[in-house]
Amino acid sequence: MIEYTRKAERHIDLLRQHYETHQRLEALRNLDAAIDEAERRIASEPDSGLPAPRPYPFLARKGRAWMKAGRYWFAYSNTVPPVIVGVFYDTADIPNRV
Repeated sequence: MIEYTRKAERHIDLLRQHYETHQRLEALRNLDAAIDEAERRIASEPDSGLPAPRPYPFLARKGRAWMKAGRYWFAYSNTVPPVIVGVFYDTADIPNRV
């Protein structure tokens, strides 16, 4: 099981609230599937992440990696064990939400 920072948990909560408010059940299912995929991939291949999302190379930070799962970017620490520090929708203004 991958741990999450409070900030990352808040990102997920806000996404879920948005989808529930707008009755977007498929989006909720897709978010849950992306979370499951990201957790599995980060746990099994933590070194496979990118330094930053491709559109935002300036977000690269020492000790952090990024992985795309579904329509979401997951930022996580390179610690052992890794910790997810952020979850962002693909078209979100990621630089202003990090």
